[in-house]
Amino acid sequence: MLYNLLTPHADQLIFANLFRYITFRSGGAMLTALLISFLLGPSVISWLRSKQRGGQPIRTDGPPEHLLTKSGTPTMGGALILLALTLSTLLWADLRNTYVWVVLLVTAGFGLVGFVDDFLKLTRRNSQGLAGRYKMLGQIVISTIAALIITYEMQEPLSSGMAVPFFKDVLLNLGWFFIPFAVIVMTGASNAVNLTDGLDGLAIVPVMIAAGCFGLIAYFAGNIVYSNYLQLHYVVGAGELTVFCGALVGASLGFLWFNAPPAMVFMGDTGSLSCGGALGAISVVTKHELVLAIIGGLFVLETISVIVQVASYKLTGKRVFRMAPLHHHFERKGWQEPTIVIRFWIIASVLAVIGLATLKLR
Repeated sequence: MLYNLLTPHADQLIFANLFRYITFRSGGAMLTALLISFLLGPSVISWLRSKQRGGQPIRTDGPPEHLLTKSGTPTMGGALILLALTLSTLLWADLRNTYVWVVLLVTAGFGLVGFVDDFLKLTRRNSQGLAGRYKMLGQIVISTIAALIITYEMQEPLSSGMAVPFFKDVLLNLGWFFIPFAVIVMTGASNAVNLTDGLDGLAIVPVMIAAGCFGLIAYFAGNIVYSNYLQLHYVVGAGELTVFCGALVGASLGFLWFNAPPAMVFMGDTGSLSCGGALGAISVVTKHELVLAIIGGLFVLETISVIVQVASYKLTGKRVFRMAPLHHHFERKGWQEPTIVIRFWIIASVLAVIGLATLKLR
């Protein structure tokens, strides 16, 4: 909004000229989202606690110590992330950019699906919320609409192409399959973050790291000079998503303030599904879908652990891990929660560096 209001006067007002720069607006979006989180966080948490008697229902089949340490903690804290992220993006981004609205659509839409899931868990007072098939259906419908808009907006051959890391000129033409591919990326990223969100602060920091990385990727992919230098596929308009990523980093930092151990609030599916969906949508727009699997490798590992556990048990009757997802396996081995969380943060940071290295290793 500020960009659209002030840039027409940039020649007359020196201050207004700053809003022409994506880097300036990205920094502003990050600080604004952080400030909103700090200012509204205590009120939002108090309101959630007053409405949620007993807090988030804890899984009875999970680590038994969670019934003691996490009982009574309110959920739906993802609403704070969505509020800070959306307001900050609308304030600092170019609202004429279609990609900004597409990513906001996915973020808000997946957040709504997560909200319904959290609401049902609270009203039924058990850990079973929205049925998996309905949750998946909602995600598929939203991501299909987003994929169609992205395809329509993007120029050929990028509109139906998939870039391959480490190869500068490779762009696989997926044709009609690009739509289901994009849907898989967005829904897969969303559910992967959701599976990772099981310990205080575990999911939000890797989300923040991935958002920072994709802020750089969006900036480079949307800038013809940098994209040519780095031999990336130039995506007209993708640079504006840097502002969104900045807002997501700020909102994540603000939420971490309240989610740090011991958590005052859980993000719930409202936050995890929306954050994961946002990362997936940004990767589709910037043509870095496969790089997301590297930068978000921690989410991939958590998802694979669940798939392996379920497949092994159904086929052989035996479990590979003591408990899935992976972070619960280490809890059962006796690792303390802060140890698991910090070590997983380290893994996420290393994978992020490897993912960013693909920008130059071509």
